[in-house]
Amino acid sequence: MVQALHSGASACECSLDLGMTLTRVELTTADFGWGGMRYPWPAPLKDRTVYYWTGSAFAPVSVYQGSLIKLVPTLWGAPTFEIDGIKMLPTVRESPFEDARRKVELVGVGGRRVLDTCGGLGYFAAWCLRLGATRVLSCERNPQVLWLRTLNPWSPAADAVLEVLNTDIVTHVETLADGSFDAVLHDPPRFGIAGELYARSFYQQLARVLRPGGTLYHYTGAPNRLTSGRDVPGEVLRRLQHSGFQERRALDGVLARSVLKPIR
Repeated sequence: MVQALHSGASACECSLDLGMTLTRVELTTADFGWGGMRYPWPAPLKDRTVYYWTGSAFAPVSVYQGSLIKLVPTLWGAPTFEIDGIKMLPTVRESPFEDARRKVELVGVGGRRVLDTCGGLGYFAAWCLRLGATRVLSCERNPQVLWLRTLNPWSPAADAVLEVLNTDIVTHVETLADGSFDAVLHDPPRFGIAGELYARSFYQQLARVLRPGGTLYHYTGAPNRLTSGRDVPGEVLRRLQHSGFQERRALDGVLARSVLKPIR
């Protein structure tokens, strides 16, 4: 917009929603116009920061509630988010939105009931909706992350198919009925932050709420592999095997299928 204004243009085509759409913006030295409203030019912008209009000014999409949680732009349009500087979604090789698509397609969600255990920005849920899931329950325990979700144009809104709950899946899963889901998408924070989401007791609950033969994708990444040689995916494989799953490595995590009885 600034480049267009400096070149003498009175309007330009650009995206104001992180690459989802292109729109016409009217430009003057004092302000810019869009959607029938005028907006002041923002103060100097910080790197790696997404801004939103509060109604009176542009402000960063970030909040501090014991931890600094912020929406972070990427080269791909769809943003990621960080908690105390720790990036929560992979962005090095592709868009986090496209990364979510590959994992949802791996599980197969068309015509199925899906549990999204750690909803984050809702990219798993968005692809579940696009690919024809009949029910999606997306759980996210951090209310600040859900606030980011309301401002992120790539995040889906709740509707008749998608239910979004501000709840801790570790306790909420115990309230879900046996065999009430056909697929589970599990994208937890790293083990050092949320070890309870890697516990055998939690995996047994996931096996219980999955129908026999239901599928689970568990993101693990490869933390500590270079520094300590720790094989987190291998540890997850063994715990899942003893919790009622048949499992294999897939993409940057584990793909598993529920079986009738866990190994004792």
